[in-house]
Amino acid sequence: MVGFSRFSVAVAAMMALSTPALAQTEPTRDTVLATVNGTEITVGHLLAARDSLPEQFRDMPGDALFQPLVEQLIEQTALMQEAEGTLSTREQIAFENEQRAFIANAALTRAAMAAISEENVEEAYAAFVTEFDGREPTPEFNASHIIVETEEEAAALRAELDDGADFAELAREHSIDGAAAGGGSLGWFGLGAMIPEFEQAVQTLEVGEYLGPLETQFGWHLVLLNDTRMSSAPELEDVREALEENLQREAAQAALTRATDAATIERNYEDVDTSVLSRSDLLDD
Repeated sequence: MVGFSRFSVAVAAMMALSTPALAQTEPTRDTVLATVNGTEITVGHLLAARDSLPEQFRDMPGDALFQPLVEQLIEQTALMQEAEGTLSTREQIAFENEQRAFIANAALTRAAMAAISEENVEEAYAAFVTEFDGREPTPEFNASHIIVETEEEAAALRAELDDGADFAELAREHSIDGAAAGGGSLGWFGLGAMIPEFEQAVQTLEVGEYLGPLETQFGWHLVLLNDTRMSSAPELEDVREALEENLQREAAQAALTRATDAATIERNYEDVDTSVLSRSDLLDD
C-alpha cells in the first residue's frame, strides 16, 4: 500500500527544490494555509505533520519541505472527504483502535512530562541518597588491564613492566579490547561487576601494584590497581537520567491506575474462547 508519510513527501520535496520561495508572513499556530471544501489546514496541522515524518525528512530545510508538506495535507484532506463514510468494518475498527491508542498515549505522555521538574528530581535524589547511605559500604576499585591472546605475550609484557615500561603505553600498543585506547583503564567498578577471577585478583593488590599473567575466558591479562574507595552515593548528574525515567514511569503508572480506578469497567471475556484471536474473518463485511 502506498502511503503519504514517505512516498508523497519524498517525491514532492524533490520537486519543490525548483519552485520559487513563497511570500514571507508572520504566522501563528492558527494561520490558515489552505482550505479544502471549507476544511481549514493551519500552521498547527503543518507542524504536527512535520513532527510525524521520518527523521531524514524532518532534517530537510524548510524552504524545501514547506510547500510539499502543505500539498500533502491538501491531498489527504480531499481524499478523506471523498472517502468519508465508506470505511469497511475492518477499517473502521482499526481506526477506532488507533484513535484509542493515540489519546491514551498522549495522556500518559503528558503525565510523564509533568512529573519532570527540578524540584521533583532533587526530591527523588534526596530519597535515593538516604537509601544509598543506609546500605553497608562496599569497596570499589579503579583498575586498568592489558589483555592479549596468549600467555607468552602477557609474560613478555610483564617483563617490560618489570623493567619500568609505562602500563598505559603498553596497553595502547598491545591490548586487544576497547579499553586499549584509554590506556587500559576500566574506570571505577564495584564487587560483582567483573568476572570472579578478575575481581579476586584486583582484591589482592595494593594501589599501584600490578599482577599477571592472569587467564580468564577472554584471554590473558595484566592488571594494575590504580585506586580504591568505599562506595558512596553518586552525584546527582550521574543518576539524573535514571531518576527522571523513574519519575516518568511512576507518573504514567499513577495516571493509568487513576483512570482505571475511576472508570466503571465490566469484564465479560472470561467465557470467550481464546481461539477467537485467529478469526480475522470476523472483520470482513
